[in-house]
Amino acid sequence: MNDYNQEKETSKLKKWLQILLVSTRLGLTSFGGPIAHLGYFHEEYVRKKKWLNEQNYSDLVALSQFLPGPASSQVGIGIGIIRGGIIGGIISFLGFTLPSVLALIVFAILINQGIVDDSGWIHGLKIVAVVIVAHAILGMAKNLTPDTKRKLIALFALLLTLLWPNLFAQMIGIVLSAFIGFLLYKNVNQSDSTQTTSIYPISKKWALICLSIFFGLLLFLPILKELTSIQWIAMFDSFYRSGSLVFGGGHVVLPLLEKEFVPSGMISAEDFLAGYGATQAVPGPLFTFAAYIGTIMGGWSGGLLATFAIFLPAFLLILGTLPFWDILRQHSKLKGALMGINAAVVGILISAFYAPIWTSAIVSPVDFALAAVLFSLLVFLKQPPWLIVIIGALAGFIIYGF
Repeated sequence: MNDYNQEKETSKLKKWLQILLVSTRLGLTSFGGPIAHLGYFHEEYVRKKKWLNEQNYSDLVALSQFLPGPASSQVGIGIGIIRGGIIGGIISFLGFTLPSVLALIVFAILINQGIVDDSGWIHGLKIVAVVIVAHAILGMAKNLTPDTKRKLIALFALLLTLLWPNLFAQMIGIVLSAFIGFLLYKNVNQSDSTQTTSIYPISKKWALICLSIFFGLLLFLPILKELTSIQWIAMFDSFYRSGSLVFGGGHVVLPLLEKEFVPSGMISAEDFLAGYGATQAVPGPLFTFAAYIGTIMGGWSGGLLATFAIFLPAFLLILGTLPFWDILRQHSKLKGALMGINAAVVGILISAFYAPIWTSAIVSPVDFALAAVLFSLLVFLKQPPWLIVIIGALAGFIIYGF
């Protein structure tokens, strides 16, 4: 029995180490924003590692679209939980997030010595993001929109989010697509997606505790802020609220943070914009911009506090909803709605692929040519994504200069 327990513990440690290595590599190489991150995740976790299948991945992405906070980080946490439990989710989050957090803390500390402006190698990384996302969309579209009805649902979500770039367009598109999918596929029996056991090792009791903490902090932190004059509590409240109320990913949180800290004089407009530029130059989630602002305001410890506060809601929400989502996705009458949601996710990804990923990266024939070469290396010659990142950065440096 002792040998069995020891073998079990060794297996857990091995899984946790795998999660750390893979998530850290992604944290060092995943440029391009949340939609690009989903492409990197799909390539690494679904195609290469096969830690989860297409259906489970698309369901996890769909859930992340419903929740406020950084979608790609929540997907990464969910994958870590599937692979290694709650500790696996924490490790996955740390591996993916810490590289950019540390880089932005250094940027903030050295802010008076100059900031990295948009340069050739950064433009090359934007083109890499185009390639990674295009590859992911092709794979997901093949599996999630195999028939005409789901292709039309994806087209509806694409048109809605592309032509109406509203903060709530994604949520409205997903809700309407779920209703359409329910009507069209309520009598369809998807035997290939039936799942008899939960893939999320989280109890409903633990999930309810996490949801209670989430709403409790959201309610009581502003009260505590008013009752005290402690700067750290005020900072924690501001970053926690920003992380709790953002739908649409990292680009949306930036104006919220600007409104929270610039008018009050806690950070100057010039430093804010400089930090925004630095955030675009590092991999990982855009929410790590909080680490930069926190460091400007309170040194490296302020940066770590801001990072913890802005990501805490995402962690509590994903832990609090996964067990219930797992139950809903297995309900026979709701499978049609999930089919509609998954099709909508494809359309939303295509919309985000065009703007801002394509429009900010492909601005000349040379850009398109480089994207075509990188796409061929990734798809036809089966080169790993990390190598594509290196080649793209070097090509951008050579073509456009430093």
